Amino acid sequence: MLLKVDKMAKKVAKKKATKKAKKTTKKGKR
Repeated sequence: MLLKVDKMAKKVAKKKATKKAKKTTKKGKR
């Protein structure tokens, strides 16, 4: 159970990281 929660947290963290990266690239292009 704990392992599953850890995997989910990592997935969410990755999604947030990619979202942030996309936002910064958009700002840099402007």
